Amino acid sequence: MTRRPMPPPLQMPKPGLWRRTPPAIFPPILGLFGLGLGWRAAAPAYGITPAIGDLILGAVALLFLFALVAWLAKPLRRASVVAEELQVLPGRAGLAAASLSLMLLAASLAPLAPGLALGVALVAFVVHLALAGLVIHVLRAGPPEGRTVTPVFHLTFVGFIIGGVAANALGYPDLARLLVWAMLIPAGLIWGISARQMVSRLPPAPLRPLLAIHLAPAALFVIVAHGAGMVNAAHGFMALAVAILVALLASARWLTAGGFSPLWGAFTFPLAAVAQAMILISQGQGVIGLMGGALLLAATVIVPIITFRVIKLWASGMLAAKTNAAEA
Repeated sequence: MTRRPMPPPLQMPKPGLWRRTPPAIFPPILGLFGLGLGWRAAAPAYGITPAIGDLILGAVALLFLFALVAWLAKPLRRASVVAEELQVLPGRAGLAAASLSLMLLAASLAPLAPGLALGVALVAFVVHLALAGLVIHVLRAGPPEGRTVTPVFHLTFVGFIIGGVAANALGYPDLARLLVWAMLIPAGLIWGISARQMVSRLPPAPLRPLLAIHLAPAALFVIVAHGAGMVNAAHGFMALAVAILVALLASARWLTAGGFSPLWGAFTFPLAAVAQAMILISQGQGVIGLMGGALLLAATVIVPIITFRVIKLWASGMLAAKTNAAEA
């Protein structure tokens, strides 16, 4: 009688809390920070209470710190898990969003506790610099097809521009101006290469939401340049941001054809950032002021909904599987 082979042993999950916390929780949290800063900018522009922005930012800070502690449980158990996270696109985007959220936390704290905000900003900048170096190492060590330029490159290599938001809030406009001109180089390269790739090959439906990230640097250049007193540059960047926004809105059905996924977190921060950019540059006046207010209201609905759905996936344990998160 032929013996049947034994089935493979069942892989039981390792005991311990937060062993597979997915970095994909951070992009929508970054969007929530952008939403809070947008409402903070709207207060003087539209004559509304600043408490709205402060309440949002306070709640988001708590959510971010909880998510950060949950993820840090992984590298504290096994440091090599960080490199493993960076092997996949959702992990790369998520970790970049985490360090950038730390920068926006600094910007949020600046009016309330400037000393603490400065310390947080310095830590965030160093962490993001180390992350960018680690991403370069992972890309060089990996297969050539993994080095394809994607919109996520903006988060990693242009994300330092968010440091300009914190720099302006802390009273360092010269540093903000330096970051604007320095980050134009990688942003321009990524925009150019991505445009050439779009001509030759369209991305598959599941990856299309990532294209929204192209809007974020343009909006951030507006925000940082405006705060640093670079009026003409801010208007030029605003024209670029509006052009990208129009292209994205015209392609909305195509971008979302793949249905909801954790990558929809990529829609959140660009939407909030371009709303804030319009509000700042117009101070609530004219057509741009109306557009900025409308986009901020839209973001106030869209960003929390996407965040809720992503966190719901995290709570159910499905987010880690869907984004191929590493396990400590």
